[in-house]
Amino acid sequence: MRFFHLSDLHIGKQLHYYNLKEDQEHILREVVSYAEKLRPDAVVIAGDIYDKSVPSAEAVAVFDEFLTALSEVKPSIPVLMIAGNHDSAQRLDYACEILKKQNIYIAGNVPQDETKFLKKLTLEDENGMVHFYFLPFLKPGYVRGVFPEKIPESYQAAVEQMIEREHIDWDARNVLISHQFYTGSGQEAATCDSESFSVGGLDRIDSRGIRKFDYAALGHLHGAQEAGAAHVRYCGTLLKYSVSEWNQEKSLHMVTLGKKGDAVQVETFPLHPLRDVRKVRGGLEEILESARPENRDDYISVTLTDEVDPYRPKEQLERVYTHILEVRMDNTRTRQKLEALDDEAELSNPMTVFGEFYVEMQGREMTPEEQKILIQVFERIGKREENAI
Repeated sequence: MRFFHLSDLHIGKQLHYYNLKEDQEHILREVVSYAEKLRPDAVVIAGDIYDKSVPSAEAVAVFDEFLTALSEVKPSIPVLMIAGNHDSAQRLDYACEILKKQNIYIAGNVPQDETKFLKKLTLEDENGMVHFYFLPFLKPGYVRGVFPEKIPESYQAAVEQMIEREHIDWDARNVLISHQFYTGSGQEAATCDSESFSVGGLDRIDSRGIRKFDYAALGHLHGAQEAGAAHVRYCGTLLKYSVSEWNQEKSLHMVTLGKKGDAVQVETFPLHPLRDVRKVRGGLEEILESARPENRDDYISVTLTDEVDPYRPKEQLERVYTHILEVRMDNTRTRQKLEALDDEAELSNPMTVFGEFYVEMQGREMTPEEQKILIQVFERIGKREENAI
């Protein structure tokens, strides 16, 4: 069984106010070209189809064009997709029963009550059946109706309880499609500026609860990486969506499942974006001279190192580069200024900050009793934030 693993298309996204429509159309056409060439048994999209819960008509048209092009590849390739945290589950679920007849399978919402279960699709190859389980993005509050007597208190518990109630046959081949923030035990995930997470890491999930699947096709993190095991994997985005991703090699992931118990194989195929995202550093004249016809349309982040600030540097850069994301200065003067700011800045916890504010307002330190009350207030706020998730 061979299938493409895609995620985080973020159709409709902008990069520093640049519209990425042409870039996304271009890269999605390349995915279709690979589908025509490699003929996978399925295409899996692990969430964040769109960049906003209410996508623009333009964004919907781009995705429609992609699905239409995939549907024209013969023999027909099933497309399996779930909602991510950027998607509207209800909007993505619209017309899902009609689309099923076109070999497009969508799960926008997680089950809402005890009578509903995860969407499941079974495909078959020469080695037998492969069961794909659809687990859209969830927060603990989303599945309270499923567990009225044992409401999950964390993201970890919510995911593990949802999987446990499926009574999965682990002797068969099973694939999970999920969009959450998974990490391996004690592992620090590689994250990017274009991603969004809960404050305090409340949305982190140890991947131990999903490692029994033969493959876990994950979405959410924009850099391709394993999450605690070789078969539990983020494929990353097709395009670079922030400057922090400038040195990542984006690629198309194709997963091959052999017989039960065989190691999963993951092949990567190069992608060729319409425009790259690059960081350039040096003196203004040096950077201007390095412009070439093949790179002057790239999205670039510029760091100038001239000791004497150049005259209107952005205007000069715009004469040769068409998509400038930002222009920064890094020289002796700016470093000294940053060092001075660092010396003044003092990272304090909420208790310290409020204590200083209290002294400023009241002219005295808080009493031990007042400090105790303040600690209780902060604890209550923390619990309310957890319950709201």
